[in-house]
Order: sequence, then C-alpha cells, then structure tokens
Amino acid sequence: MIGKISGRIDWRGPDHVLIDVRGVGYIVYVNDRTLAALPGVGEACALYTELVVREDLLQLFGFPTMLEKEWHRLLTTVQGVGAKAAMAILGTLGPEGAGRAITLGDVRAIQAAPGIGPKIAQRVVLELKGKAAGVMAMGARLDAAPVIDVPDDPAPAPAPRAARAKAGPELAAPSRAAHSADALSALVNLGYSQSDAVQAVATVASEQPEADTAELIRRALKLLMPRT
Repeated sequence: MIGKISGRIDWRGPDHVLIDVRGVGYIVYVNDRTLAALPGVGEACALYTELVVREDLLQLFGFPTMLEKEWHRLLTTVQGVGAKAAMAILGTLGPEGAGRAITLGDVRAIQAAPGIGPKIAQRVVLELKGKAAGVMAMGARLDAAPVIDVPDDPAPAPAPRAARAKAGPELAAPSRAAHSADALSALVNLGYSQSDAVQAVATVASEQPEADTAELIRRALKLLMPRT
C-alpha cells in the first residue's frame, strides 16, 4: 500500500499531478481544493495517498492531511460513492465542511458536489452521521500536512502553499478542525454525550466558521443548556 508520495511536480493536469520521486513518476488524482493549494511544476510537494485497486486499473488519490484521507475512506464505504465521487464531495466542502454537513443532516450541501444526486447525498448523511463524531474528535491529531522529503536535492525544497501557511518562526495557529476537536473534548468532559456535543459544535461552526475553541464552547453550551 502506498500511503504517502513526496517528490517534485512534473505535470499539473485538470484533476491530477505527476510527481517525480527519484526518477519514478506517479500520477496522483486530487480534488480542486488540493490542486489549487499545490505548488507549481518543478517544486516539491508531499501528499498522503490512497491506492484504489480494480481489476483493470490502479489509481492513486492524494490528500493534504490525514483528516481528509479519513473522510475519503469513510465516504467510499457508502454504497454508490466511489473514490472520485468522494473526491468531489471533499473538493466542494472540504473535510470540515463535509463533517458539518453530515452531522447536521444537510443533504443539500452534500448534493452540491458535482455528480452527487439527492439519493446518494441522503444515503451519505444517513450512513455516516453516527461516525462523524469519531472523526471530529480526531481532527486535531489528523489535520497535519505530510513532511516533504526530497533528499537528493542539495537546496531546501520549498513547501507547498498549504504547508507555507502553517509554517513560520512561531507555532502554527490551530486549525478549524483542531478547534472543533478541542471544543468537543471539553463538552464531553463536562458530561454531555458525544452525539449532543458533536451536534452543538457542528451547528456553531457552520454559523461561525472563524470561531476559536473558547467561542465554540461558549456558544455550544448555550445550545445545550435546557430551556425553561
């Protein structure tokens, strides 16, 4: 199983890149979001990968974080959702957006992905709603870019754009997935059930996408408080 590709981009296609790894070229299919975040031809990059094996075809699909790879794996467990359909959903919503849509039962958001009809969108929500909490809880741990390793290059390889945003002399700011995971953990520690906590955090995150952990907790607690 090929779990990661690290090398230089030789070619950028409409839905894939050709990555040279020590003289061997790998075609890796990516979604629109990932393609836009990758660097140009000749620059170094790294992607987590999933190898899809069929009788007459082998395809590599690439992901900028393990969080997105995990969502792709879950989406493909739904009947009627293949690897490319899962990529379309993630390319449209991103991993956090897909998680919120599934948690909140937002079928229309899933259906906004190219090639996803209403029946498939509804099936995605129904089959994965109970599994969204586990992925959200792991968000902080999984939401990290792979390390770029191009040892044969004497000069330091430039990081892809997505990684550049997280790099710097100071510690990187927590991602939205990390904020959601921390808020979820705090609410569960306060005694709320995981399902209720996930629902509240997802609701707040959809209304306030830039909210940090403290804001997520504060607003989620308001939703969870019993109304008299």
